[in-house]
Amino acid sequence: MAQYMAVEKTLDDLHKNMPSVYEATVVSRSGMHIAGDAPKGVHLETFVAMSAILLGAAETATGELKDKLKYVSVELSRSKMLLSSAGNRALLVITSSDDVSTDELAASMSKYADIIAGQI
Repeated sequence: MAQYMAVEKTLDDLHKNMPSVYEATVVSRSGMHIAGDAPKGVHLETFVAMSAILLGAAETATGELKDKLKYVSVELSRSKMLLSSAGNRALLVITSSDDVSTDELAASMSKYADIIAGQI
């Protein structure tokens, strides 16, 4: 329980320091919801499972290239979604407005993913 509370506090800090972020979700590598919120109107189980699959597939593909994946970016018509590893057991998924650059968003996200990796 203490770990869950620490992750939720980290996500609260993420929202305070990254105002362009709409939702932030921590997902297990097996596709289970750990903490945070998902976009309104989505089926939570589908969203988290497909997020884990998306990041896992990208990691597998880049593993064949002998390179390390930093993040996956999904550019939408009115927003964006970024997925990043949060250690060996989880991943961090954020949705945000499209008014912030992907590189800036990814750099800030990376700091929070590292914190979460130490909490899970």
